[in-house]
Amino acid sequence: MEGVEASAVSLLKRAVDLDNGGERLDEAATLYQEGVSLLLTVMKDSSDPTKKGHLRDKIKQYLKRAEELKKFVNDQKEQGKYHEQIRIAADSIGHSYNTLFARFIDERLTSVEVEDPYIRSTHQIYNFLRFCELLVRKKTSLKRILLITSLDDQSGHDTQKQRLGQIGHSLNKYGVLLKIEFSSTLHDREIRFDNGWVIKIGRGLDIYRATENKFDIGFCDYDLRPCHETTVDIFHRKNMKGGAGS
Repeated sequence: MEGVEASAVSLLKRAVDLDNGGERLDEAATLYQEGVSLLLTVMKDSSDPTKKGHLRDKIKQYLKRAEELKKFVNDQKEQGKYHEQIRIAADSIGHSYNTLFARFIDERLTSVEVEDPYIRSTHQIYNFLRFCELLVRKKTSLKRILLITSLDDQSGHDTQKQRLGQIGHSLNKYGVLLKIEFSSTLHDREIRFDNGWVIKIGRGLDIYRATENKFDIGFCDYDLRPCHETTVDIFHRKNMKGGAGS
């Protein structure tokens, strides 16, 4: 149970840090709730009345703050004013697609648009595959992914199309249609979820540094892969349903 309590403390400390920083408040609210869930387990297991009382007070405090943050975030979303920015430092870790995007993927999601000019080389296509795996793994109503990217040079575009086609074939097994469009003028890097969330990434999906070899820590687990420096901006557009993929 000591491990559970330590995990709760770690989550709640992170929540407080984000809360005090005034950024990523949606994530802070989620961390508060996750930490409280663990504290409840600790409280139920404890036989010390004093400790139980202390934990009960902390649980009430953190739950109240989580509800306040969720209300604030929802109000901002309703007004179309929500904006969150994540700055990823050079060589930092802990920024897998799951860590960055999972909280924006919910059961209302049916369509995703990805605009990224650099889904061309092998590692960039693997990045897109990892992103698709995250979408499939979450419990959503996802039916369609639209990828808008640029065509590789003359010597590589056949391989690019073949690999993206293989991803599309695999997605079909999960009831998801992958549509691919190529643009020679595309510069923006943006992901649009039709549940309202819009994510702009300075480097697009290509945020990870290359590993020295396939047996380096971080090759498989992107949370352990060092990143390039970039900025992630997150917005919410009210009533976007039907916009992505329309």
